[in-house]
Amino acid sequence: MSESLIVVPDQELFPAIHAEVYTTSGGTLYLKEPGVVMISRPHVSLEGLRGYFEGFPEELQFLGYLEDPTDLPPGAKLCKFAGQMCYVACGAGRTWNKDAVRYFLNILGQHHGSVLEHANYSFHCYGMSRSQSHEFVRHRAGFGYSQISQRYVDGKVLRFVLRPEYVGDEELEQRAFRWFDQSAEEYDWRADRLMALMAERDAAAGVTKSKTQARKDVQQAARSCLPNEAETAMVITGNARAWRHFLEMRASEHAEPEIRRLAYKLYHCLIQVEPILFGDYEIINLPDGSRALKTEYVKV
Repeated sequence: MSESLIVVPDQELFPAIHAEVYTTSGGTLYLKEPGVVMISRPHVSLEGLRGYFEGFPEELQFLGYLEDPTDLPPGAKLCKFAGQMCYVACGAGRTWNKDAVRYFLNILGQHHGSVLEHANYSFHCYGMSRSQSHEFVRHRAGFGYSQISQRYVDGKVLRFVLRPEYVGDEELEQRAFRWFDQSAEEYDWRADRLMALMAERDAAAGVTKSKTQARKDVQQAARSCLPNEAETAMVITGNARAWRHFLEMRASEHAEPEIRRLAYKLYHCLIQVEPILFGDYEIINLPDGSRALKTEYVKV
């Protein structure tokens, strides 16, 4: 990580890496890769601290903290102030913003990761298989999740995800496509059959249900036939410390290929908006053509 990283990205930059949608010969939609869209990032203003700084003796020069000539990306600005506030290191003798890279390397080297928990970043991730989402939600500390519910969403938005290992092998691809088509057809058949059967049973019992309740009852049963390759989408929010841990675990060369591919795309979005907080990662080219990440500052 070099001091050239002190470049403030456009405050309106919200990176996105989209994934193409394909169609099988049977008309079923599928994706080969995940898509990621950053939808939220820190918006930081320290100007409100002026009243706080004015409450200290003028010779401490705390007000100078607000006049630092070097600007920082919002997340780095927030985390740096949080760290310096712990020691009231706000006067002329503080680490100035021009030395922010050195400051954060010291933070990472000493494993003082708590100051990184203040900066949060949210993504909309799609093109994820259900098996991949089960892996992701194992990361609990520092993360929040909202995921598509197969109980409340019907087959109109049903899509599938082709595993990376299958891509390029005609036999594996064709078998996967047949499975996608069969799964979609089976889901539709079960949903239609269940709708008719439950309507018949409700009528016999004198029960009246709303359309929403009826669909929920049908979909919660029909979804049992859907495979792990069924696509899901999630809104995922994590703080910088949590994202770093995720990248160390899931962008590692030892990680499962599907989630490693997602982690690498998330990294590319994060590094664009926070080059200081994520600038210590090294990209590794793997023999299969995919990429991984590594850093010497692990378990911060």
